[in-house]
Order: sequence, then structure tokens, then C-alpha cells
Amino acid sequence: QVQLVESGGGLVQTGGSLRLSCAASGRTFSSYFMGWFRQAPGKEREFVGAISWGGRITHYADSVNGRFTISRDNAKNTVYLQMNSLKSEDTAVYYCAARSAAMARSWSEYQYWGQGTQVTVSS
Repeated sequence: QVQLVESGGGLVQTGGSLRLSCAASGRTFSSYFMGWFRQAPGKEREFVGAISWGGRITHYADSVNGRFTISRDNAKNTVYLQMNSLKSEDTAVYYCAARSAAMARSWSEYQYWGQGTQVTVSS
């Protein structure tokens, strides 16, 4: 089992950057695929990106590809989401999630979730 805690959210202007962190408990962090999701008010939770166990493979939603970068440091049990060129439509609560099987894009396939961190992009 793993517990996840996100941090790094906040208020940023359009075009700005933020880096979110997700700290995981447990000694088996490196055995989990990690995903980032987001949910805006009145909308469904959507896939942002995911990273493989060792960090060599990443996948991104089309809406963030080229602007967001996921990385992980297994020695620190932490996964990161670097967000650049932020847009107002990126405003949402961002969640990290862990999955013990292969990479997936559906939120329902992730077993463990953090509490979320708010990102607000103002114009």
C-alpha cells in the first residue's frame, strides 16, 4: 500500500509555470506506475500524464503535451509534474495516483490517490 501527498499548487498567471510534487510513503514506490490527473469544477477527472516505474516512459494528454513534464525520483519516493506555459483551462485540482500494474490512462484503474492540490491560472 502507498500513501500519496501532493504539494506545490497555487495561483499563477497565464504563461507562468508551477511544479507539483507528490510524495509517497512506503518502500515499494519504484514498483508503481504513477499518474497525474486533474478535475475542474463541473467536469470529469481527466488524465494528464503518467510515468513508468523507472521513469523512462511517459505519456501525456494531448492538451498538455509539450507543456507539461512528468519525472520521478525513486530515491526520494517523489514524482513531479512540471507545468509550463500555463493556460486558464489548466485550472483544476491536480491529483497524483499510483497503479501497481501497467501504465493506464483511466482514473478508475489507479488504486491509490492523493488528496489533490489546487492550481489556478489567472489571465
